[in-house]
Amino acid sequence: MVLGIEPPDKFPLVFYRDNAPDNQLTIDDILRTPIDSAKILEVSGTGLSKEPQRSATFFACEQAKRFGTQVILDLDFRADQWHDPRAFGVAVRSLLPLVDIAIGTEDEINAAMLTDLKNLSIEHFQISDPNVRGNMAEAIEMILHKGPEAVVVKRGSKGASIFTRDHQEIDAPGFPVEIYNILGAGDAFASGFIYGIIHGWDWYQSARMGNACGAIVVTRHGCANFMGYEDEVLEFINSRGGF
Repeated sequence: MVLGIEPPDKFPLVFYRDNAPDNQLTIDDILRTPIDSAKILEVSGTGLSKEPQRSATFFACEQAKRFGTQVILDLDFRADQWHDPRAFGVAVRSLLPLVDIAIGTEDEINAAMLTDLKNLSIEHFQISDPNVRGNMAEAIEMILHKGPEAVVVKRGSKGASIFTRDHQEIDAPGFPVEIYNILGAGDAFASGFIYGIIHGWDWYQSARMGNACGAIVVTRHGCANFMGYEDEVLEFINSRGGF
């Protein structure tokens, strides 16, 4: 990860990722993975950007459906990881029939469902938080129509919103904190949200858990090694009014 400088006051994180090990995952790797005994399989949109991981991701989701394992897709749009950023939406839309829950920011949801490619406009192509214009309501409806039972929209400090196929809309407030670094916030949210789903929590509680995990990691100068532990996150939530 590189810190970009745009004088006098902008310091975007530039997402540099090349020849990553996970891009080398194969179908054989999936066959050695105990998906049949898992409760949830989480996959990412970035995993669709290159072969052989793209085919492995599709196969993993097929296996999950076969065994009744719930599939969660983190849209995770990284424009610079694609030979053509328009291909992101093409790949995601092909995978959605195998997905139970889709998670993404407004920009990622717009990028995934924007079929009029002439209107695709991406600002800050190289950084970890691109701005993509689109009609959010239409994009969410399109995702739900393709298969998932729910779309989770990450809204940063504002929390998260869940839209379900049966027309529920649940807003889970965030936890205001002083932000040092947004790297890892999405992964942290997903970990907390999945924790709630595995424990049988409702949409609201699961999203609040995700919000708390994200809020903790953005206050620290790091990513994976700086995420909150279970007891720490639960204490954080309780100290701020609980669920």
